[in-house]
Parts: sequence; structure tokens; C-alpha cells
Amino acid sequence: MPTDTMTRWTVKVSKETDIAVRTLLAQRGLKKGDLSKFIEDAVRWRVFDQTVTEAREAFADLEPDALQDLINEATNSVRHELRQTWATTQPGKR
Repeated sequence: MPTDTMTRWTVKVSKETDIAVRTLLAQRGLKKGDLSKFIEDAVRWRVFDQTVTEAREAFADLEPDALQDLINEATNSVRHELRQTWATTQPGKR
């Protein structure tokens, strides 16, 4: 990844966490520099997990059919927008 799209973090973790992560990386043949990739992947998964949990909680009171209707409506809307965008960016195709 280009360095102009990267942000430097300074973080503190327990000694136990440090040893556990570095041991895991070493067992998999990864190098010291792979720690940043590992952390970014872990953070992305955690953000995704929390987002899914929040979405489930927000829609927990909906009946399954009503939720499926909302999903279908949103999916159809996005597909329609993508088709329109694709049609306007592809010369000579409609």
C-alpha cells in the first residue's frame, strides 16, 4: 500500500498480547513487518463484527418477512443505480 494512504498509530498492548501475537506470526513464518497487516486485518474484522451486531439489534423487532422486504428494496435500488451508472459510462451500450 502506498505510504501516502497510511496512518501511523502508536498503541500500547499488554506484554502477554505482544508475546501471543508475535508468537503466532512467527509460527506462520511471518516477519516483524507483518504485524501492521495483522493488526489492520483484526481491526477491520472487529469493526465489521460491531457493525453487524448493531444492525441486528436495530432490526431485531422486525418480522422476518418485513426485514426481507427492506433488504429486497435496498438491493433493487442499488442495482438500479449501478445499472444507470454503468449505462452512462459505457459508450454505445444501453
